[in-house]
Amino acid sequence: MKLLKILILAISAIACLEAAAQDNSTATMRKGSRKNDQRENNSEITTRMQQRMTTPQASDADLSWMRVIYRQLDLSKPANAPLYFPEPPLNGEENLFRTILRLVADGKLTVYQYLDGREIFTDKYALTPKDVLDRFHIEYTPAKGSTDKRQRFTIEEADVPADEVLSYYIIERYEFDNRTNRLRTVIEAVCPVLHRSDEWGMEPMKYPMFWVKFDDLRPYMSTQNIFISDENNLPSCTYDDFFLLGLYDGDIIKTRNLKNQSMVQMYPDSESLQHARDSIQASLDNFERKLWVPSLEELQAKRENADKKAAEEALSTQDDSTQVAAPAVSKRSTTKRGTSKAKRTATVKAKKTKTAKPKSAPAAATRSVRNRKR
Repeated sequence: MKLLKILILAISAIACLEAAAQDNSTATMRKGSRKNDQRENNSEITTRMQQRMTTPQASDADLSWMRVIYRQLDLSKPANAPLYFPEPPLNGEENLFRTILRLVADGKLTVYQYLDGREIFTDKYALTPKDVLDRFHIEYTPAKGSTDKRQRFTIEEADVPADEVLSYYIIERYEFDNRTNRLRTVIEAVCPVLHRSDEWGMEPMKYPMFWVKFDDLRPYMSTQNIFISDENNLPSCTYDDFFLLGLYDGDIIKTRNLKNQSMVQMYPDSESLQHARDSIQASLDNFERKLWVPSLEELQAKRENADKKAAEEALSTQDDSTQVAAPAVSKRSTTKRGTSKAKRTATVKAKKTKTAKPKSAPAAATRSVRNRKR
């Protein structure tokens, strides 16, 4: 009996050890599979993520107003500096153009031909990675697994012309949606612009490269953190947040119009061009505010401001009239006093002369007559 009990205990102990070993191996496999899933998610954008990042487009029936604006983002401006730096890559971080070109060369991003004044995002105007690299003279080598249908290329860091991409063009759509009664800004596409000098070293020329749909680029921009301030070196923002929050500073270069003209063509003078840009920006900023009826508090505050302004204008007008009238009065009084004083002085002198003559003349005559009689 004792031997039987010892045998049963030994068998149960072995079974427990085997079960524990099996659990450990299962947990290890699960951890390994999770790590593999994470790597795959980081390297590939899933369909679900792409759908979540796609901006739902409202139909024309839901929109009551829309305006398309073209802007130029000059990377020399401090607000747009996060799109250019770091250059070259630093600690695994890269600027926006390096991200775009890497995705294009890897065949993960579809780009479209830049047409002067017309943007058509169809397969007919789609560019292959080889077309893009050959057109702008970027050195490359075919990557492993590259085929004619899916072209993949490797570009060395020194061959990426990131230091020549000094501006971007973006297309904004301002839409007023009747369903939500809100005005929203949708970025439709992004275009990197090369600034290259010719062989004589003249002023750099601008070469727009291609258009990228913003929705196609968003899943990749949302995974790259950047910092946007010199006072906070923690990368707490992404490229996607940078565009959606409107942290960039862009000049209006064109609005969609019937003649398909740019702002420079419509306003050749620099002053009129800047005035037109400011007017368009002000109308965009005030469009949503003008749609709503002001509240009673806003009306009361507006009346008080108007009354205060009217009182200040009346006071300033009264002060100006007083300052203008005072010199006139003093001048007239001074003139009158001066004339009356002159008249009095002349009268006194005339009296003195008249009284002096009769005294001297009769005395001399009397003495002479008396002497004659004597």
